[in-house]
Amino acid sequence: MDIRPILTADQQLSQRIRIPPHRPVLRTAAALFAHSADSWYWVAGLLTAWIAGPRDWRPLLVLLLASVIFTAVLVLALKFLIRRPRPEGPWGEVYRRSDPHSFPSGHAARAALLTVLLGFAGPSWLIIPLLLWALGVNFARIGLGVHYLSDVIGGTAIGVILGCGLGIWWM
Repeated sequence: MDIRPILTADQQLSQRIRIPPHRPVLRTAAALFAHSADSWYWVAGLLTAWIAGPRDWRPLLVLLLASVIFTAVLVLALKFLIRRPRPEGPWGEVYRRSDPHSFPSGHAARAALLTVLLGFAGPSWLIIPLLLWALGVNFARIGLGVHYLSDVIGGTAIGVILGCGLGIWWM
């Protein structure tokens, strides 16, 4: 099966989703969303919550931390196996240097994973804000040109599958 037509359509659609350079406010908002799913922020935040937060949160914090780390390792292994280059663009130099491969999106996987796990473990009112955040992360990654649409779809699928498995196990 020749997937080149699918990849071409993916690139074209992703290009249409990109935020133009003459929209600095939108690009800044997208950058905030894009970085909000950075793994080092989540690792630091979860460790801080484990140290400073209530003791009864610790089992959930350990689960979240372990799942963030596991997801990062899994995504990185898949990226080096698949080796799809990132889209060309001026934004995201740090990603292009440190992680030149785009499929699947680790940020999308992390956002979906955390959304699902916190949906299982947290209060029900938290689900809608988490879903909006995860969608914002996904569109920001495409809009800033560091991922293709299929990258975030693949990352989201990984995060949802892992999150559901761990969430069911947690319950």
